Amino acid sequence: MASHSPDSYYLPSESYYPFVASIALFCIAMGGASYLNGYAFGPKLMTAGLAGMAALLFIWFRKVIMESPAYNMEVDKSFRMGMAWFIFSEVMFFAAFFGALYYLRVLAVPWLADTELLWPGFESVWPSTGPVGAELLAGTIPTATDIAEGTKFALVDPWHLPLYNTLILLTSSVTLTIAHHALRANNRLQLIIWLAITVALGFWFLYFQAVEYVEAYQHLGLTLGTGVYGSTFFMLTGFHGFHVTLGAVILLVVLFRCMKGHFTAERHFAFEAGAWYWHFVDTVWVGLFIFVYVL
Repeated sequence: MASHSPDSYYLPSESYYPFVASIALFCIAMGGASYLNGYAFGPKLMTAGLAGMAALLFIWFRKVIMESPAYNMEVDKSFRMGMAWFIFSEVMFFAAFFGALYYLRVLAVPWLADTELLWPGFESVWPSTGPVGAELLAGTIPTATDIAEGTKFALVDPWHLPLYNTLILLTSSVTLTIAHHALRANNRLQLIIWLAITVALGFWFLYFQAVEYVEAYQHLGLTLGTGVYGSTFFMLTGFHGFHVTLGAVILLVVLFRCMKGHFTAERHFAFEAGAWYWHFVDTVWVGLFIFVYVL
């Protein structure tokens, strides 16, 4: 790579990467939609798209890392502005989800109860459980027959796995902050130790999330098809889980770079970008824990 003046704004050469990324994203979307509609080629097309996107991102970010010595502070400022706008878009993304939850709980369900458009005796309660609402709210655990027929479901206990996951994510924010201070103090060993703990906590969260989903499907009768409550529950927690996965992978890559001696106390935007994103998903989870699990 040719050298660049520190006073010049680095501009990368033309690249076909965005075009390839659009093809991969199209395959993912088309494959997923085809799978949901029962087409046999759907899973294969989606898998091909995911594999292509993963390979492309590896190559693309590898190139960016190799180019990073040519970046000056103006480029660094551009990256920070871009990351700030990206996180703002994510805030709006989850604001739409929380807005939909508010609409359902406060407006839609009471309106449907007043109009009696559904079944006789439909009540304005949340979770919207249908004819078995009284039994569910009393803590009745559905039987295997109830689960198979989809007639009853129970709620996830917020003071079990969800509480554990809340403590895990809050702790990971603390360990990540300690790692950041270690980086700014040029303490490479402490940086690696605390960042590794943060990454481990992130994947521990995802493990508990998977266990919770299995328990919900197999023992509680709570699925994506369990009315509007089931769909909103899995939509909100599932999309958040995807963001935690993305954040954990980002921090894992940053960890590998730290182990290779990348970053200095003054120049470490990639670390800060990952930290911003991680603190964001932690904050979103607190909202999910309160408004989805507890209230």
